Amino acid sequence: MYYLGIDVGSVSTDVVLLNENLEVIEKIYLRTKGRPIQTIQEAFKILQNHYDSKDIKAVGTTGSGRATASFLVGADAVKNEITAHAIAALELDPEVRTIVEIGGQDSKIIILKDGIVTDFAMNTVCAAGTGSFLDRQAERLEIPIEKFGEYALKSQTPVRIAGRCAVFSESDMIHKQQLGYHPSDIIGGLCEALVRNYLSNVAKGKEMKPKIFFQGGVAANIGIKKALEKALGEEVFVPRYHDVMGSIGAAIIAKETLEKNKLKTKFKGFHISQNEFLSSSLECTGCSNRCEVVKILENGVEISCFGDRCGKWSEKLAV
Repeated sequence: MYYLGIDVGSVSTDVVLLNENLEVIEKIYLRTKGRPIQTIQEAFKILQNHYDSKDIKAVGTTGSGRATASFLVGADAVKNEITAHAIAALELDPEVRTIVEIGGQDSKIIILKDGIVTDFAMNTVCAAGTGSFLDRQAERLEIPIEKFGEYALKSQTPVRIAGRCAVFSESDMIHKQQLGYHPSDIIGGLCEALVRNYLSNVAKGKEMKPKIFFQGGVAANIGIKKALEKALGEEVFVPRYHDVMGSIGAAIIAKETLEKNKLKTKFKGFHISQNEFLSSSLECTGCSNRCEVVKILENGVEISCFGDRCGKWSEKLAV
């Protein structure tokens, strides 16, 4: 018996399979590239070679593309990223009080007390506090992003780099390069700049109490972890599956939802990887809201609509 979790983000789509003990037995990381439906199908093609659809007992989706993914695969639970990340962290350690999550395109902070989310904040405006910013700078410095953390740890005196804005940060970094600063000190400065950006924007006004978990793809960068610990004066813990915590949380939520309500899964099966899916959007002119409605067709048949506020389109599903 397995539990499937799918986290569809703007940069990556993460799929995990958990066993009965909620241990990760399969992890798939794929670039979304603006094609969430095709990316999920690609993941299912991989899974169907090793697992039987009948063994999937619950499916959960999360991330910015959770609604699309839900209709596509037949999900049993659909939850936002805040809840999914919190559930996954608490499953690992009930004592966690603060979750720092930095992904490719956004970052967030989650504050917990007695196992309950009491506060959170997200940053989706400026790229200076995200992984995509580090990717661009790694490319400019001609250093593999996987080596960024190692370089940062070698820095003796990190260079002070403006961190409030991605454009200013990049200009400042180029200026420091031209002045001849060592790459390790520049990278160390970039890590500290990203952390300052995070703390002054996303975490502004939040009390970050230990135990602190660091989740998301950027948590793999040991330079950022070190910069966080230096700024906070606290130890920061990086979970083993830090990059797929959202999908782990989604799978756990789906399992608990079905067990609580004594229901069977709505999972359609891995065979949907062979089906043809098309999506289109329209602007509803039925009222002043002018909702943007998204339609999904499976093999030419409309299977879902979402995005409307009144239910005019979403309640008119094909049977």
